[in-house]
Amino acid sequence: MKDVINFKEWFLQKHNTFEDSLNGENTYLMHQIRKEALENFNELPLPTLKDEDWRYTNISPLLKYNFNIVTKDAKISNDTIQNYRFNNLKSHLIVFVNGQFSAENSKLLNLPNGVVIGSLSDAIKNNPEIVEKYFNKNTTNNHQIFAALSTAYTKDGAFIYVPEGKIVEDPIHIIFITSSKDEKIITQPRNLFIAGKNSQLTIIEHYISDKENIYFTNAVTEIIVNENAVVDHVKLQEESKNAFHIARMEVGQERNSNFTSHSISLGGALTRNNINALFNDEGSECTLNGLFLIEGEQLFDVHTLIDHAKPLCNSHEHYIGILDNKARGVFNGKVLVRPDAQKTNAFQKNKNIILSDQALINTKPELEIFADDVKCSHGATIGQMDEEAKFYLRSRGIADKTATAILIRAFSSDVIKSIKIKQIRNYLDELLSKRFSQ
Repeated sequence: MKDVINFKEWFLQKHNTFEDSLNGENTYLMHQIRKEALENFNELPLPTLKDEDWRYTNISPLLKYNFNIVTKDAKISNDTIQNYRFNNLKSHLIVFVNGQFSAENSKLLNLPNGVVIGSLSDAIKNNPEIVEKYFNKNTTNNHQIFAALSTAYTKDGAFIYVPEGKIVEDPIHIIFITSSKDEKIITQPRNLFIAGKNSQLTIIEHYISDKENIYFTNAVTEIIVNENAVVDHVKLQEESKNAFHIARMEVGQERNSNFTSHSISLGGALTRNNINALFNDEGSECTLNGLFLIEGEQLFDVHTLIDHAKPLCNSHEHYIGILDNKARGVFNGKVLVRPDAQKTNAFQKNKNIILSDQALINTKPELEIFADDVKCSHGATIGQMDEEAKFYLRSRGIADKTATAILIRAFSSDVIKSIKIKQIRNYLDELLSKRFSQ
């Protein structure tokens, strides 16, 4: 492509314009954080196929474009947003259009006293002590160029704070919609979720687009799960299949906390998820489940790390991949058990089904264990459709595509059925049925 500036130079040049657009929101705290992150971004090399963590993921298609920084508010109709709500699900709704909070599209139900649900931009002004205590504490920019880029351009994102002992009964549905028209833009939502001691909440992180355009989503989500807190998290990524989606989620867990995440990925020409969970104290439990369903020439890559830094903690991980056409998938799941982390239970599983001779999956489950009193296991499988099972269904009068849809739904059910919200399970079942019954 003509007149494309070097990726790093482009964002270094645009940063002054970005800060000028903040209109007085440029606080000293955030300015210093942005400045340090920009320096890290400038110093870090872009990942190549020679880097172990990126050996199967070529980012050169991303580097073909100059993505513009969004500085103006965009409008989206409530009818468009309603198309992405889940049927009969009572939930709080907060909406971000092109990475910026949209109050007119958002709607909160009654909340317990002290609970804050809204935008990070507002939290920086109204709750600076909370933001300062937790923001960017779990995210390391020193070795992650895309996280450094996100931090350097921090402006807005979802902010959730649940104080000690509070329970948010209804799920919090966060919709990030990109409406880029013909412009190639970058959106960088920076999300901060804090669950106080003995609190409970459910979060739905939902990425969508109104058209199949080319754009870049570079998201960072930090989740702090304090003592005895319970957080159930669902990430649903169904963006444009011409878009780029790079996301990082950092989870910090304190004593006896429970964190569960379900990551569902359907969209994106190139999707990369980095998920890191750290046990900061004893007695906690972490579950990371995922399902990626890709076709055409889509590429999906997930790298997870569950860090058992403390004893008496449990972790469970189950990722399922379904690949068709020339799709490419990467799963790299690592469980680290440190020397003092005795009585650790850690289980990891990755299952993949290939629906085409041209599809490819690279899977690498890892255990790194430095303690001796542990129970750990991992495994990965790659296979094709069971033709005998399919023949059995067809012999009973079931059409070929319907038989395929039934088997795919059965294969993915281990992840889908573990999602607690019935409306999301139904949504995914319907989506699978439509895709494979067409």
